[in-house]
Amino acid sequence: MSHADKSTKRCQPAWTKPSGTVQSKLKLYNSLTRQKEEFVPQVGNRVLWYSCGPTVYDASHMGHARSYVSFDILRRVLNDYFKYDVFYVMNITDVDDKIIRRARQNHLMDAYFEKRPSIETVLDDIAAALKPFEAKLSTTDAEKQKMMEGIVNKVNVAVTIVKEAVKQSSLISEDVVKNLIEECRDLLSEWLDDCRANEVLDNEIFESLPRKWEAAFYEDMEALNILPPDVVTRVSEYVPEIIDYIQVIIKNGFGYESNGSIYFNTTQFDKDSTHYYAKLVPEAYGDRSALYEGEGDLSVSEDRLSEKRSQNDFALWKKSKPGEPSWDSPWGKGRPGWHIECSAMASTILGSSLDIHTGGYDLKFPHHDNELAQSEAYFNNDNWVRYFLHSGHLTIAGCKMSKSLKNFVTIRDALSRHSARQIRLAFLLHSWKDTLDYSDNTLDIAVQYEKTVNEFFLNVKDILRSTSSYLETFQKWGSDELLLNEQLSFAQISIHEALCDNVDTRSTLDSLKDLITACNVYIHKKKSMKQVPNRLLLKHCGLYVTRILDVFAVIGNEKQIGFNSSSGAENVANKEELVIPYLSAVAEFRDKVRIIARQDKALSILSLCDSLRDDVLPALGVRIEDHEGLPPVIKFVDAATLLKEREQKLQAEEEKRLEKAKKKQFQLEQQAAKDAQRKVKPSDIFKAEAEKYSKYDEKGIPTHDAEGNELSKVQMKKLQKRYQEQEKRYNQFLQSKANS
Repeated sequence: MSHADKSTKRCQPAWTKPSGTVQSKLKLYNSLTRQKEEFVPQVGNRVLWYSCGPTVYDASHMGHARSYVSFDILRRVLNDYFKYDVFYVMNITDVDDKIIRRARQNHLMDAYFEKRPSIETVLDDIAAALKPFEAKLSTTDAEKQKMMEGIVNKVNVAVTIVKEAVKQSSLISEDVVKNLIEECRDLLSEWLDDCRANEVLDNEIFESLPRKWEAAFYEDMEALNILPPDVVTRVSEYVPEIIDYIQVIIKNGFGYESNGSIYFNTTQFDKDSTHYYAKLVPEAYGDRSALYEGEGDLSVSEDRLSEKRSQNDFALWKKSKPGEPSWDSPWGKGRPGWHIECSAMASTILGSSLDIHTGGYDLKFPHHDNELAQSEAYFNNDNWVRYFLHSGHLTIAGCKMSKSLKNFVTIRDALSRHSARQIRLAFLLHSWKDTLDYSDNTLDIAVQYEKTVNEFFLNVKDILRSTSSYLETFQKWGSDELLLNEQLSFAQISIHEALCDNVDTRSTLDSLKDLITACNVYIHKKKSMKQVPNRLLLKHCGLYVTRILDVFAVIGNEKQIGFNSSSGAENVANKEELVIPYLSAVAEFRDKVRIIARQDKALSILSLCDSLRDDVLPALGVRIEDHEGLPPVIKFVDAATLLKEREQKLQAEEEKRLEKAKKKQFQLEQQAAKDAQRKVKPSDIFKAEAEKYSKYDEKGIPTHDAEGNELSKVQMKKLQKRYQEQEKRYNQFLQSKANS
């Protein structure tokens, strides 16, 4: 090599940038386009989100849970998985026709009770109430008609029972009268409201009812592990803002006054080249039934409807009638319309354009279409909402759930049968935008999924506890570990794709289950080969499953502010670490005792060991699993769950015992029947069938049927075969008798 070559300075070679792969981006199903659209917040990473809250006049039901659990999942995914900064606002409708009517009815029924009417008065009032109620039956839709017929039948049964009691005795107790009124409450309250609504003048009556049910709603949401909103807006607290909002709409030429009420001019709005009415459901434009429902029961009288310039116009401000709450306004005493509340309150907090607006599917038209029209009329823009997301319906065994139809399951009823986690899993196993059928089968699938995941966590925890030193954590990888790691990577990619695809939680849970299955196969293979599974790899798998389920709020660990406590007794994980050495010592001692007891056939000691495993430790939340040739496995499980498992096991054993006894009894009865059959002489076997035959041969075999017709050769052959079989059985019986 020359001197020049040696002195040449070496340089780094050129670097090639990886081409990579296209990263999936979040897409959401937007009701404004009826297709999945890439989600792009308007300002940086911040997401302005408004969600329609409940109308608080009764207990929350599973239809509410369908929406609020679904939106909670979406919110958590955007916050915790995609790392958006979500600002979440929800309203409370505490001024509404339904609330007004229910509050009046409750007040009037309380006053009716206080008067302590006689049984004769109550029966007369029920008869008077039935007439207008039954007249409505022929003018309502089929579903509501069925509900009303149920009320009528219930009333008629209650009245019949009381009338029979009156015939038997002239003295009817006060409790009987109270029970009758309660049985007919739906009927009487509606009748009293129709007759005496204008007598209810105290505004306090209309405030106490929504406050009660709003508080109950928050309790239900907390029980379902739903995050509270960042801001709650109540209609009753935003009346000044609503009035200002309406004035701007009028100023912009899209509202008009009529007889003290203010209506939105849909015709004028639709004429404007920059606006479009009924964006969400254009095919529902002019749907009178939906429009009337949107206006409310108290606002569809002939005089109210005649105030409008068009049947498509809707109320922004309603002139209050006697028996309704009211506020002062430039147009006189009145109250807000239903649709305006969301527009005014959402705009006050979130401004002229929301990133996301959510609500139930049944709110699309007219409520959300009217919201859009009002808000865009106020701001003179065409983009008040960028992404409109609607949760799917919830049905009960295929039938529509509806509070007004009295066909609903309250959230508290549901939580008395299943845990919040199981209900959430049931929702996660379905698309948030599609109809979900609330049934035993739906919940059974969720319960089984929960059990699969929980057993996986317990098995991984047990394996991780077997590490005696930090050095042992790092184990050599073989083909099995490489395969499992590949399956973990595939799950991560699949789940990211699924969450980007309109937050597809069902596919996500399927991928998690596939990963769990892969881990279980790996663990089983290693244990069958008497090898220790790779702890660090299983820990990564377990943490990933935990992370995704935590995003969905299935794990249930409460987020805390600040550093975790250093005290070992402060959290569940540290409690396990604290007690595991003692439990391991107990389990190891028990295992050695069992081995010696088996060798010495000490059944009473084995029974005590089983009792410790099956009765004592489960009550403390500890499950011990025995595996032949391997150390016992210790799992921490909720004590109630373990006791329930124990009950189910005992029940299964009892059913098995009863089935076995039943089978044995059947066999004994069959044998007894055979023994009895053997004792019958061959010539007597056809005597029990005398109604079939009229003549017999010398052996007692039938030759003619009941009508005197000679039997065919085929029939005779069958009867002779029966005779020969019985002859053989009878001879065996005689032989056994002689031998004995």
